Amino acid sequence: MLRSELKRSKKIIPILPQASEEQYVSLYASQSKVYPRAIAGYFKNWRWAMIWLTQCIFYLVPWLSWGNRQAVLFDITAHKFYLFGLVLFPQDLIYLAFILIISAMALFLFTAVAGRLWCGFSCPQSVYTEIFLWIERKVEGDRLARMRLDSQPIGVHKLSKKLSKHAIWISFSMWTGFTFLGYFSPIRDLMQHIVVFNLSGWETFWICFYGFATYGNAGFLREQVCKYMCPYARFQSAMFDDNTLIVAYDEQRGEPRSGRSRHVKAEAVGLGDCIDCKMCVQVCPVGIDIRDGLQYECISCGLCIDACNDIMDKMEYPRNLIRFSTKTDMEQPQLSTSILRKVLRPRVLIYSAILLVVSIGLVVSLAVRTPFKVDVVRDRGVMARFTSDGHIENVYRLQITNTTESAHDYKITVDGIEQLSVIGQSTVKVNPASEQMFPISLQLPDGKITSGTHPIRFTIKATDMHALVVEESMFYVPR
Repeated sequence: MLRSELKRSKKIIPILPQASEEQYVSLYASQSKVYPRAIAGYFKNWRWAMIWLTQCIFYLVPWLSWGNRQAVLFDITAHKFYLFGLVLFPQDLIYLAFILIISAMALFLFTAVAGRLWCGFSCPQSVYTEIFLWIERKVEGDRLARMRLDSQPIGVHKLSKKLSKHAIWISFSMWTGFTFLGYFSPIRDLMQHIVVFNLSGWETFWICFYGFATYGNAGFLREQVCKYMCPYARFQSAMFDDNTLIVAYDEQRGEPRSGRSRHVKAEAVGLGDCIDCKMCVQVCPVGIDIRDGLQYECISCGLCIDACNDIMDKMEYPRNLIRFSTKTDMEQPQLSTSILRKVLRPRVLIYSAILLVVSIGLVVSLAVRTPFKVDVVRDRGVMARFTSDGHIENVYRLQITNTTESAHDYKITVDGIEQLSVIGQSTVKVNPASEQMFPISLQLPDGKITSGTHPIRFTIKATDMHALVVEESMFYVPR
């Protein structure tokens, strides 16, 4: 009796067969394609204004001339950077450090004031994505037309539109790659090489590399670059505070959201102003819903503001249900302050001060920059030698870099030891924007000074300019 009751009380765990491959459930969800809808409005106009400004600069600057050369050219082969009237050599890398610091401080400042303003209006990824979307709309139509086209089976109509779109994309991308290379190789010579099919292997590689990078990033990856590849999206929150301007949805005014007729008064039925039309989602280039709150994917382009304002106008509701605001103003509207007080806060003032100091330092250093450079190197083969006429001779090599675009004569003198003289050529000529090496021999009568090393100074002066360079070295007297 007891044994039978124990058997009945036991729990039996069934052994099920192993799941087949058809029953396997993947935890990976593929990324849905974003189909941004066309919109018109204040921020859309500003966005296109910045696109025109940045792209006019990018595509036109390589064609500008300065004298007999290209105005802006980074000639890596010749180790010369031409920036209008300025010629920089590898020794001028300090200016590159200045420029990088200025760029970083400007980015920090813009982010602290207005969030990802750079991303939404000037970032190359956003700019070229918008250009490619414009081409796509012209060929395939707006959002619904593109979605219908993608859902259709392959046919003559679909194939013709797709081929036309990609042909325009690739042509534009190759022109972008050609322009990019034109900053590093004279663009007029590059054009002649293309016309006569005489491009070098490296020229062909870089045009295709940058062209297809543009084609891939702006045509296919698009918002994926901003969301997953760009590091700025990851560390931008470190520069945000409660008074940073962000694109924000007024939840207190908009909720509860619901669809309704235009003639329904929201307050009368206990609804907020948001009619849940999802236009803000449809126009977003990264496909997020701004009503879910601040998200790192938001690039602060303001297109959702234009879309929402358009709907508010049709519903005869007040504008700015979605707007540029701060976290403080959205949570505590009664404490709202002026834009000036939001901007003039410690973090912004510190960034501005650093940016101003570094910018002034760059301008001043360029203004007082000597138009030529000199390097003095002792001859490593022989430290010193005695001449037949009873003198001690030391040999040096002077490398003079002429950073101007005209030839100059330079006079070489030396002091620091009495009766020390320059033997041979004491005036040399250096060609425009070039560097030349000159051997210089110094002699001193034997017995004038004790043995050992003695400091001397070379003074190199341009004969037709008020500029000179003083370089220190050592004169060696053997025992």
